Amino acid sequence: MDLIFIFFTGIIATTLGTIAGGGGLISLPMMLVLGMPIHSAIGANKVSNTVSSFSSFFHLLRQKKISLRECYWIVPISITGGLSGGFIATLLSPKHLYIIAIILLLFALIASMIGKRNFQGGNTLQPSKISIPGLYGIGIYDGLFGPGQGTLMLYLFAYLKIDYLKAVGYVRFATFSSCIGAATMYITSGKIMWALTLALLCGSVIGAQIGVRVAEKIKPAYMKPILRVVTLALIVQVFVENIL
Repeated sequence: MDLIFIFFTGIIATTLGTIAGGGGLISLPMMLVLGMPIHSAIGANKVSNTVSSFSSFFHLLRQKKISLRECYWIVPISITGGLSGGFIATLLSPKHLYIIAIILLLFALIASMIGKRNFQGGNTLQPSKISIPGLYGIGIYDGLFGPGQGTLMLYLFAYLKIDYLKAVGYVRFATFSSCIGAATMYITSGKIMWALTLALLCGSVIGAQIGVRVAEKIKPAYMKPILRVVTLALIVQVFVENIL
């Protein structure tokens, strides 16, 4: 029964995560409710996201909505960030992980309220003094915790004036890269509970395909309000469940 719950959780969480980030808002609490230790639950997300995020990225690549030439340089930065975050996570207590998550999500929410950029401008992602440290820092966060990583990255790409559909592709490719690094750390440290992880992975692959097709139909102007709602939900959930 637990495997069935995790499978459908993967579908729902990854559909949301592909569209606006925040899929971990659903998947992580569900795994914790089922009794998985937090490091095992985060590790399950990393393993499943490695596969599901690449599947949605590949869909956009095949549809020529994005090209590998414009984003290949993301790989070493996000992998390094994921490795760094996964290593740091093995040294921190669960409560410290939650506090870091709330601080970063609050920062993203405040930045979105101040900024007026809204996935418009048609820019292609380029290495810069903003994109490189931004991707590396979010990669660390992804390895450390996870839920909200896609949301934070969408804020970054909105600031850089990237079109929404391209931003989704970049997020999925960066997620794939950072999760390779993070999953490696969790696997080698023996944190993975494989039966539940594989159930989540199968559901996540289906959710990724649903999410990327929904994303193709969403108007960019709608995304800032959706992102803010998801961010607030993430902050409230993490605070109520793990800090109070």
